[in-house]
Amino acid sequence: MIPLNGSAIMGKLTVASISTCLLLTLSACMPESSTKESTAKPAEQTQTLRIAAAANLSDVLPSIIDDYESDKSIAKQNIEVTYASSGKLYAQIKAGAPYDVFLSANQAFPSKLAAERPANAPAQNNLSHKPFTYTQGQLALYSVTKSLEAFNSTRLNDVLTSSPNSKIAIANPELAPYGASAKAYLESQNAYPILNKQKRLIQAENIGQAFQYVHTGSVDYGLVAQSQLIAIKAKPEQFITLTPVSYPAILQDGIVISDSSLATDFTHYLRSNAGQQHFLQAGYLPVQ
Repeated sequence: MIPLNGSAIMGKLTVASISTCLLLTLSACMPESSTKESTAKPAEQTQTLRIAAAANLSDVLPSIIDDYESDKSIAKQNIEVTYASSGKLYAQIKAGAPYDVFLSANQAFPSKLAAERPANAPAQNNLSHKPFTYTQGQLALYSVTKSLEAFNSTRLNDVLTSSPNSKIAIANPELAPYGASAKAYLESQNAYPILNKQKRLIQAENIGQAFQYVHTGSVDYGLVAQSQLIAIKAKPEQFITLTPVSYPAILQDGIVISDSSLATDFTHYLRSNAGQQHFLQAGYLPVQ
């Protein structure tokens, strides 16, 4: 064995130290992602779709959304729905509420939004800011305290005069399209002025509240949405479906109010055969 002198040992230690430092320096300079490139996966982003929906849709829209979300071809998403009277939702949108889609219970409010849209506002395509009809509602006379089995939709006065102290609920005609059609129907039957004068007409904020007034027995009768009665499986003697020609058609329009591609995609599904089948089963009239 040949002993190394001090200079040689120091020389070897210096070379080793320099090599180690160089490796540590290079490792520190390398981007962290480069060492994990083979295993790292991009985070899946969740899109949020915000829908402002008329109160009468609370019974049918959840099932439509469930089927829409179950479609494997649709990106991961989160759908938030706010239910209220169409007039109230319109006011919220005008005040800047961040909705992507507005599903009204009439045609007037979406039409107003389209007309009020600034000329320089961006539009993703021709559909994005044009109103579209997605369903047609039906009115029905409903009661849980009085049997309607002996009456039909052309004899409303007979129903009301059979209970002279009875009260009837309708949605607010100024805010709710179902209420406007209910008022027009009562006027055609020459019943509206009488009910008003006798203080027998109870106005609810929206069609959902009108239904609750009747369903809980707080009032004797109510002009409600046919879809609400289908949802609770009401008994035949509890309601009369009014003939559609006896009141103004309740054509329900929607409008996309953002540039979200998810909003446009959802409205396409709403009007597809699959979406329309939900409406038909829920007590609405089909639309082309």
